[in-house]
Amino acid sequence: MTNQSLALQNNVAMAVANPGAMGSIEAYISAVNRIPVLTPEQERDFAERLQANGDLEAAKSLILSHLRLVVSISRQYLGYGIAHADLIQEGNIGLMKAVKRFDLSHGVRLVSFAVHWIKAEINEYIIRNWRLVKVATTKAQRKLFFNLRSMRPDGQTLDPSQIQGIAEKLNVKPEEVAEMEVRLSGRDMALESSNDDEDDFAPITYLSDDGQHEPGQVLAQRYRYDLQTQGITAALDKLDDRSRDIIESRWLQDDGEGKTLQELASQYGVSAERVRQIENAAIKKMRQVLEAQAA
Repeated sequence: MTNQSLALQNNVAMAVANPGAMGSIEAYISAVNRIPVLTPEQERDFAERLQANGDLEAAKSLILSHLRLVVSISRQYLGYGIAHADLIQEGNIGLMKAVKRFDLSHGVRLVSFAVHWIKAEINEYIIRNWRLVKVATTKAQRKLFFNLRSMRPDGQTLDPSQIQGIAEKLNVKPEEVAEMEVRLSGRDMALESSNDDEDDFAPITYLSDDGQHEPGQVLAQRYRYDLQTQGITAALDKLDDRSRDIIESRWLQDDGEGKTLQELASQYGVSAERVRQIENAAIKKMRQVLEAQAA
């Protein structure tokens, strides 16, 4: 191998995990296409070294020589609105998995074995990233997702006869085809407006339930209720009998008609100012208890 070829392979090897690292996807593809294809004898030699000794250099050679395969396969998925570099990156991960699992006893070339792994990795990536909301979660739905996109004529809405025909070809129920078509035809929509226009009508304005059942509101209401019941009771328990009676008489009467300072002063034989001081001290102590509970 010439020094120029070795340098090329080293540069590509560093960019395998991130094809965009070479400056542009075109530069990466050009570099990949210049890497020599392995002969059957070379491929077998590298595969044997990898199987027998876990030779990482042999694995590297197998991977680099098949990067052009990933580029070729990734082009088949350019219609999903995902960057070509991202598709190649995921395909490279599939290629690495294939090299790791490649077994000469299968009697096939690595290129035939790797196709499945490359496509599977790209398919999974598209399913995860094509929409914010997943359009396919089961194996059957994934198969339907990829087949239906290619079988819909010019991306047009299917009529009942077309739905029936596709269902028969794919051996699925017509209802499943119709449901997947709806998922494919829909689009993501932001709940909130992307601008500050108060008149902008976004889904959040008509999907809201006015906070009655919003989790944050429910928890806040429950917290306030706890403070008003168990919290107040616990704080009152920290007061002496006279201070507690003053607080309850002034502020916690069921009818809302609390006693005045003068009435409590006469009851305890002290001045109204003294009752006010006791009340303030009791309130301060209760606040400290409530703050400790909230911490």
